[in-house]
Formats: sequence, structure tokens, C-alpha cells
Amino acid sequence: MDASVLMAQLSLLPDNLKEEVADFIGFLQQKSKANKEPLKIKERKFGYGKGSFEMAPDFDEPMDEFKDYM
Repeated sequence: MDASVLMAQLSLLPDNLKEEVADFIGFLQQKSKANKEPLKIKERKFGYGKGSFEMAPDFDEPMDEFKDYM
């Protein structure tokens, strides 16, 4: 799309909508920058979550609620 066409359409908008267009352009610029930067993935450390949860001793036992179905 030609820039002169965009400028003509923009000039017809009321001021409050021009502000929204400016905000949207800023959003698109940030989105474009984010897509260019590669994601940095942290190396995971083995055992990081150790001790953060504990399973019940009867975890593998059938549940009382399902005895009718077994």
C-alpha cells in the first residue's frame, strides 16, 4: 500500500482515532522487534524441583469412590 494513500486516510480520521492508530503502530513495531530476537531458553538443572512436592504413600491404591466400578 502506498504511503500517500495511508496519509490521506489518516487525515480523514478524528483526533481520538488518530491516537489509536499511533498506538497500534507502536504495538506493531514492538511485535516486529520481538519476532526478530531469538528466544533465550535457560538451561534446566537436574533435580531443581526435588523436595517441592510429596506423593502420598497410597498413591497407587484404588480410590474408594471408584470401588463400585471395579
